[in-house]
Amino acid sequence: MTVAVAVFAVAAILGIVYAVVNATTTRGPFIQHHFDDGAHQFDSGKLGIWLFLGQEILFFSALFVAYIIYRHNHPEVFAYAHLYLDVNMGAINTAVLILSSLTAAWAVRAAQLGQKRLLIGLIVVTLVCAFGFLVVKYFEYSHKFHIGNFPSTSTFLAIYFTLTGLHGLHVLGGMVVNAWYIGPGSKLWKTDRQQFTNRVETAGLFWHFVDLVWIFLFPVLYLL
Repeated sequence: MTVAVAVFAVAAILGIVYAVVNATTTRGPFIQHHFDDGAHQFDSGKLGIWLFLGQEILFFSALFVAYIIYRHNHPEVFAYAHLYLDVNMGAINTAVLILSSLTAAWAVRAAQLGQKRLLIGLIVVTLVCAFGFLVVKYFEYSHKFHIGNFPSTSTFLAIYFTLTGLHGLHVLGGMVVNAWYIGPGSKLWKTDRQQFTNRVETAGLFWHFVDLVWIFLFPVLYLL
């Protein structure tokens, strides 16, 4: 079951990468043949990302419901097992993701104002925060594996690794998209700045969703 969920998550991440890279604009030579005009394509792109985020909410909601059910059926297991989680590491990751959400939103504003240097700098900060989040998660996972805590050890750990692992894949997907903006994707700034801005905004929506998921994961897994 965990493998199937992971495969689905990878497919979803590839979907968001494709959606963001092909985000649309109201002008420029990028109008696909199946759209009437640039405005139609732009509106369709916006609707697409919101529909994607909607199914992502349903996806994580199902996992949270599973957590609630298992916690209700095995309260003593969950109360004991969550003591093995490092609250300090979780708090650090929370602060890091909140900071990255701020820089992602600021990057959208910089793109709208035509401030390319600031935009690139903010995307770099967002990437550094995301990388820092994954590094902390690596040390957290390593410690658990070292003391013999694996997904098969208990129901709580199975849910913990599933939720945080899938969230980590979303973080990685967001990093790929943002890295694209300071790599090959930056060329679009010269040819069609509006489309580039729309792509940054689309990626920002996804990144805020990733941040929001962790805001729920931290108290549910580490504090309750």
